[in-house]
Amino acid sequence: MAPSKKGKGKGNPSESTQPSVNNQFPSCLRFVPPSSVAITIHAKPGSKIATITDISDYALGVQIDAPAKDGEANAALLDYISSVIGVKRRQVSIGSGSKSRDKVVIVEEVTLQVVFDALDRVCKCH
Repeated sequence: MAPSKKGKGKGNPSESTQPSVNNQFPSCLRFVPPSSVAITIHAKPGSKIATITDISDYALGVQIDAPAKDGEANAALLDYISSVIGVKRRQVSIGSGSKSRDKVVIVEEVTLQVVFDALDRVCKCH
């Protein structure tokens, strides 16, 4: 009987700790231990100005003022994200999707709250 009780209890602790984080922030922002945040981004290169177009659970929409060739848009995206969040450029990198419009950008040594507040201040989509 003890093993069956143990199996039932395993799912409950992880379920009780995760929803509080997921309910407070959109799913496109994720904490990466020990002190980083992953941001899922849908990049739109070639626009006139760099701006955040929307924040959803799927992705953060970002227009980039650089063409999508020779890594120019990726460099401009990282520069823009670092300036919006207020961190040094070396703290921001592309985790995946360097050749795709859908990317994951990693911001090191920052909290979810700091990232969300910075993006929320800049986003004119509410």
